[in-house]
Amino acid sequence: MRSWGLVVRTIIIWSLLLVVGTLVFIYSGRYDIGADVHHTRLVAQLIGALRDHSIDTRITGIAVPDLNDPERIAAGAEHYDAMCTGCHLAPGMTNTELREGLYPRPPNLTRFSPEPRTAFWVIKHGIKMSGMPAWGLTHDDEKIWAMVAFLQKLPDLTPAQYRALVPEQGGGRHDVHEHDDQHVPGKVLGGDGSVPVTSVPAPAARDPDAHEHATPAPEHAHHE
Repeated sequence: MRSWGLVVRTIIIWSLLLVVGTLVFIYSGRYDIGADVHHTRLVAQLIGALRDHSIDTRITGIAVPDLNDPERIAAGAEHYDAMCTGCHLAPGMTNTELREGLYPRPPNLTRFSPEPRTAFWVIKHGIKMSGMPAWGLTHDDEKIWAMVAFLQKLPDLTPAQYRALVPEQGGGRHDVHEHDDQHVPGKVLGGDGSVPVTSVPAPAARDPDAHEHATPAPEHAHHE
């Protein structure tokens, strides 16, 4: 019985020391919270594991609609262009000032097609402390699924195909909230005529290591 009592007391003492040490570290201000100072490898791995398991637990049961619907893809292209290119880029773009300053670095969504249920959940709910907003607060599920559908096509689009899918207003990107009815369902809108959206290449093979947002490593993180 004495040995068990000693073990219990030892556990309690070490637990208290751990709590006190953690509080001292937090309140000392020694941890650099700046986005230009990256996490250590261990911290990055722990955050990544927490994020991945949290998302995987919450996407169970999400029903995926038809992501090959031309109208849905065309609508998603407009939303993506208005909301997402500053962080996640578009065909022909290499970087932006906003993306350069973010940590974790937002994933380049022109390079892989995210898993649909994961993409839907992340776009809708966002990721804490990553710069990825919860678009579900301002967009309904249909608009979010439209973006997910477009993301399945995005990696295989050329810059010209992308520009044709996204009608421009006054030579620049438009506010999709004011122009939801501007796209022609089922058409790629180009200056030289319309081409069916179904001519867009099939989705690229998914990158199994890319969990669209907030991976603390430099190229796998954050925003939509």
